[in-house]
Amino acid sequence: MRGNLIDLAVAVVIGTAFTAMVTAIVDDIITPLIAAIGGQPNFGNLSFTIHHSQFKYGLLINAVVAFLIVAAVVYFLIVAPVARLTTRMARHKEATTRDCPECLSEIPVAATRCMYCTAQVPPATADPADPFAPASPTPPAL
Repeated sequence: MRGNLIDLAVAVVIGTAFTAMVTAIVDDIITPLIAAIGGQPNFGNLSFTIHHSQFKYGLLINAVVAFLIVAAVVYFLIVAPVARLTTRMARHKEATTRDCPECLSEIPVAATRCMYCTAQVPPATADPADPFAPASPTPPAL
């Protein structure tokens, strides 16, 4: 029994319960509210028939509304806060890599030669605006 396996099992169970809850909210609260505006009492009964085949597009409308609610909840309660937290944590982290000016691969800050294209790379600078400027001015030749 590994921790990640248990976490995944808990996530699946909670996701299933959340889906059932959202489906109930859509079917019992939101759909009747939308139907009251449109004049139709239940979207689940909406259908049309072609050559004795019945197409229930009302159930599709219910499923789309449920999906939009789940997507909005997941985005605003999980994705957006985690993205803000990640950018806040990365803002204070010191850079450990930089781009090679020749091949644009990521190389360590202290590197003097690119490990991918073997080009000579100028030393790193303290100025983040110009990462390829010399670290200190060169003294004039005598």
